[in-house]
Amino acid sequence: MNLELEGRVALVSGSDRRTGEVIAATLEKEGATVIYHGNAQAPAATYAVCGDVTTEPGCDEVLEQIAALGLSVDILVNNYGSTDNHRWSEADTAKWLELYQINVLSAVRLARGCIGGMQARGWGRVINLGTAGTFRPAAIRPAYYAAKSALAAMGASLAQELAGTGITVNTVSPGLVRTEQVEAGYRRLAQKLGRGDTWEEIVALIVERDFPNPCGRIAEREEVADLVAFLASRRADFINGQNIRIDGGAA
Repeated sequence: MNLELEGRVALVSGSDRRTGEVIAATLEKEGATVIYHGNAQAPAATYAVCGDVTTEPGCDEVLEQIAALGLSVDILVNNYGSTDNHRWSEADTAKWLELYQINVLSAVRLARGCIGGMQARGWGRVINLGTAGTFRPAAIRPAYYAAKSALAAMGASLAQELAGTGITVNTVSPGLVRTEQVEAGYRRLAQKLGRGDTWEEIVALIVERDFPNPCGRIAEREEVADLVAFLASRRADFINGQNIRIDGGAA
């Protein structure tokens, strides 16, 4: 399937590593011109910017660098975000505000900076990275789940604000994804429980213990990236204001 992303410019926040880097590489492979972003330093890429998007000055720096590259963003992927492991008894007000700055206001700032150009061209995409945990949040990480829920609500509201402009706004909410951190953590757990050391054995432990789902596994980063790339294309013109789970059908 040709997603027809040639001639489109995409900005992927937090694309210096992990899932963001895979999303950026996938969009690039589909023909988009991709601007990679790092919060602390610019990634090694043809087009790259740097700035702390959790702050107003840092976001302004990112937007100024994009302008200096002579580019205007057609596809904004708000991938940058962070979780925590604080429970209700541990997360103070400062932690709640920190998680909101990281996961919500960073996306708001970049959207504000990019949608003007999209409106002028009559086409655009804003794609936010959420989490399937917002549909059924656990007791742990309340500040994170609350922030990601606010991100999805922000996206739905922005979709209504941009009605008739040719811009769609959607949220992609993965369940557990195979990252280096997830794999390393579960390998340690499997070793501790004596449950084997092959990835297949570890996946069985994950599904049994923490993430039961009909597909019987967890997502690969490339699968998340493929969904983002589809939503970024003209083939997804009629998908708007949605929070789409990619979690194997987990309850």
